[in-house]
Amino acid sequence: MRASRFFVSTLKEAPSDAEIISHKLMLRAGMIKRLGSGIYNYMPMGLRVIRKVENIVREEMNRAGAVELLMPVVQPAELWQETGRWDKMGPELMRVKDRHGRDYAIQPTSEEVITDIVRSDIRSYRQLPINFYHIQTKFRDERRPRFGLMRGREFTMKDAYSFDRDAEGMQKSYQAMYDAYVRIFDRFGLQFRAVAADNGAIGGSGSHEFHVIADTGEDALVYCPASDYAANIEAAEALAPAGERAAPAAPLTKTPTPGKSKCEDVAALLGLPLSRTVKSIVLTVEREQEGVVKKELWLLLLRGDHDLNEVKASKVPGLSGYRFATEAEIIEWFGTPPGYLGPIGTQKPVNVVADRTVAAMSDFVCGANEADFHFTGVNWARDAQEPIVADLRNVVEGDPSPDGKGVLAIQRGIEVGHVFQLGTRYSKDMNATYLDETGKPQLIQMGCYGIGVTRILGAAIEQNFDDKGIIWPASIAPFEVVLCPMGYDRNETVKAEADKLYEALLAAGVDVVLDDRGERPGVMFADWELIGVPHRVVIGERGLKEGKLEYQGRRDTAATAVPVADMVAFMGGRLSS
Repeated sequence: MRASRFFVSTLKEAPSDAEIISHKLMLRAGMIKRLGSGIYNYMPMGLRVIRKVENIVREEMNRAGAVELLMPVVQPAELWQETGRWDKMGPELMRVKDRHGRDYAIQPTSEEVITDIVRSDIRSYRQLPINFYHIQTKFRDERRPRFGLMRGREFTMKDAYSFDRDAEGMQKSYQAMYDAYVRIFDRFGLQFRAVAADNGAIGGSGSHEFHVIADTGEDALVYCPASDYAANIEAAEALAPAGERAAPAAPLTKTPTPGKSKCEDVAALLGLPLSRTVKSIVLTVEREQEGVVKKELWLLLLRGDHDLNEVKASKVPGLSGYRFATEAEIIEWFGTPPGYLGPIGTQKPVNVVADRTVAAMSDFVCGANEADFHFTGVNWARDAQEPIVADLRNVVEGDPSPDGKGVLAIQRGIEVGHVFQLGTRYSKDMNATYLDETGKPQLIQMGCYGIGVTRILGAAIEQNFDDKGIIWPASIAPFEVVLCPMGYDRNETVKAEADKLYEALLAAGVDVVLDDRGERPGVMFADWELIGVPHRVVIGERGLKEGKLEYQGRRDTAATAVPVADMVAFMGGRLSS
């Protein structure tokens, strides 16, 4: 590619609404242009990266035995209604009507459509297993689109769906996709981690997320440096403290704590560590019985220095579909505003659930259900009825690893892929069956597997940049090599050598761009450093007199002189290393 025939459009400054580094650099490098809230034009430079990402994904999916098809962006509401997701998805699912008033969804994913295809075409066990995938535009109506391609509303995703006879077959298909994802992210040249995760709105029995490691990542990844254990913080188990709960050693005392409604303030007032306090979180569950909506209030107790894990809370039996209680509800049930709540002496009966750590505590501090008062010296059984015990909290660094092989560490990551074991979550709702060897119908076992193609761009940049701009891994860079001739439009010797090297690299299969725009060296260098091309060759009159060209990798601090005759072989070695 010659730069004069391409479209190079860089900016010195990012627009003021760009928030994170990948958003700023993609706008400055001319890779994307904002069209509307969370909606972007992919400019030629950015589209080259997208196509390279897609090609790697496609090659590895094909290698894993998946079969490519293409499903539509617009999908009939009836399919989503069959699985209940038409209502469950909420406002993130964009709904539209056609001219006849029929409802459609702008797809965020395609479980319903692919299941509809399979239930109509798969009849016999002989047709299974099968795995279909496509690379297609998706739309999710995010409440607050931000961060450019990292959390946009329209994006490109690769989603695949496996179909098997039984759970054992589904797990084999799942493992094949997991292995394919490892190969894909290895080929991207990115640091990544696969972690156990919660299935969320997709449903199913088990899943793993693939995260690109970046300090700016939104997700906390929990791992054990001494073992293979890794999980999203939503799914990471917090083990119960070892040993028996200590016997009570202090009397129950109602202690004045005027104006101290936070655990931190109470601990400071009493001269105690925060870990001796217990905080209260109140949840409401509404259930309809015989046409009447009845409320249940649940009191969740966590140690003062721990945080609630809302996903774990939702899995406590009876807490599915909970919401946080209103202040009016709290006053009605506890007799006091938030800040002074506890399990002793509530106005109305509540369900008390203690985190494993709290259940093991003795002589702790909690609210007295009276404004400006807390209880000290609280003990289970003696002062309060033994609670329901559950894992409710986020793990913290230094917690024991659930596999018993060390302690946990936490790093930040950007989710770019997710693999799910769906089981019969969709095949049951949509009656997708096959006839087994005995001629009996059986539900098909499913898995689904997604990669955020356009999100890869933002994640790669968040991991690879400096003060000059983007640093792309060679496998997904818009160009592998840029040739920067000094005075291309003024010096025939430089022009001839640049053209010769350009043609030789093309013939060697190198994805090379020749900057033939006639720009000053500073402008050329700044543009390509911003764009992030990983390898640069400078052709100048002075160097040519000595029979040398200058090579510099995007991460190198200095240039390397290379004989003119050796440059093609030299670049081949650099690109293959």
